Amino acid sequence: MSPPAQPGVSGGRGSKVPPARKLLCMCSLSLCLTYLCYNLMGGTGPGALRSPAALPGTAVPRSPAVLFLGTAGSGAPRSPPALPATAAPRSPASGSRAPAPSAAPTRAFNNSREGAAGAWLRTPLAPGEVITAQSGAFERDPQESSTTDEELSRAGSPGSRGGGSTTPDYGEKRLPQALIIGVKKGGTRALLEAIRAHPDVRAVGTEPHFFDRNYEKGLEWYRNVMPKTLEGQITMEKTPSYFVTNEAPRRIHSMAKDTKLIVVVRNPVTRAISDYTQTLSKKPEIPTFEVLAFKNRTLGLIDASWSAIRIGIYALHLENWLQYFPLSQILFVSGERLITDPAGEMAKVQDFLGLKRIVTEKHFYFNKTKGFPCLKKPEDSSAPRCLGKSKGRTHPKIDPDVIHRLRKFYKPFNVMFYQMTGQDFQWEQEESDK
Repeated sequence: MSPPAQPGVSGGRGSKVPPARKLLCMCSLSLCLTYLCYNLMGGTGPGALRSPAALPGTAVPRSPAVLFLGTAGSGAPRSPPALPATAAPRSPASGSRAPAPSAAPTRAFNNSREGAAGAWLRTPLAPGEVITAQSGAFERDPQESSTTDEELSRAGSPGSRGGGSTTPDYGEKRLPQALIIGVKKGGTRALLEAIRAHPDVRAVGTEPHFFDRNYEKGLEWYRNVMPKTLEGQITMEKTPSYFVTNEAPRRIHSMAKDTKLIVVVRNPVTRAISDYTQTLSKKPEIPTFEVLAFKNRTLGLIDASWSAIRIGIYALHLENWLQYFPLSQILFVSGERLITDPAGEMAKVQDFLGLKRIVTEKHFYFNKTKGFPCLKKPEDSSAPRCLGKSKGRTHPKIDPDVIHRLRKFYKPFNVMFYQMTGQDFQWEQEESDK
């Protein structure tokens, strides 16, 4: 299989650079410069915001002048050829191994409020972001729920609910043609439940975590997790942590380069608070959101190594996917519009998947208590089926100054994300209306 095309400058003299590649190259440089500015603001001490190249599992560039978002380790995307490469990641085609990354710096916690909960001040990055070429092991983010082999076995067994109705004991188990790859706390569960109402979709309800945690088990294990489908039906699964897993794009591309990808995105500030709220419900002893969000509150330096913050830097993660998949194979769903106009967003999803528009406004009922739509069968007079109590939790009150600083932090990355996707999600306008 030939390696995916690299974004960057064409090789021959006088050759034209495709607009999409120009944009990706410019976006990469702009993202790096943004990170560099934060570093310069904070100096080199513990209060400085680390660049992607200084995060665990990534290569450290020799020169601070240019920072690349490509990471070291197996299968990391290659740096744009138009810029001087400072690291040697393994390309999708070659079998060469990148140099072992330097050890992650030890963080010192000086805040007296930390106490026994100090370990939570810098929660691990999302699964896959902490893989190093040395260990190759995944460190699980405690905020992510685990899916056991037993649950996955039940999900793929006859009689399990693999679609809008009970999965029949006939058909064939196939590898998924479409994946919901992110993002956590963006609305992926709501999207999955809605698309499962379509008769031509069969999807496993649990999260397989194949491309981040279970990849060593092989494609046959993955196929066996899937529900049986008939000819013409689409097999799907959703695992939100794929979007922030460095290895996932290459691995999915190796499985099937024409796989369709769906990303549900949400205002990153609201998403971060929702992420924290979920963790707080499980670990009430953790420090406040305000403590976790900053490396240095006085200087206003946001801690982008905390997974709740880092997941929302969508442009950073998207760049990795664009090394392997064209934008035409990625659909970005608005988590906000999935609440205010679920039928409209589902129309886009069905069109993207090449399905007839069967899931419509008749399938939804807005639950004022929960604050989001509930799903119902249009021909069924029974009560709508709403997502569980883990959805729609009341967010804790956050210091307005912290929210203001987070908005400023995310703004340049949001703008870059709009440019990369060609879509304006209007998160800044949404915030100004509050």
